[in-house]
Amino acid sequence: MNPQVSHQWESETPEAKVRWFQSLSIQERARLLDEFTELFLAAQPSLLEQNRAEPVKGRVRVLSRP
Repeated sequence: MNPQVSHQWESETPEAKVRWFQSLSIQERARLLDEFTELFLAAQPSLLEQNRAEPVKGRVRVLSRP
C-alpha cells in the first residue's frame, strides 16, 4: 500500500476510512471511541437518560447515501 495525504473530499471513501481505522492499534481505537462518546455526550447530555436501544438481529449493514 502506498499511503498518501490527500486534501480532496472525493478521496474520503468509506473504504479509505476503513483502511485508516484498521491501521490504528487497539489502544488508539479505544481512545477514539472514548473521545467520540465524550463529544456526543457534551453535545447532548440527555443521551444517558434515553433507553430506546433495541438489539438488531442478523448482520450489521453499513449504509451510505447514493
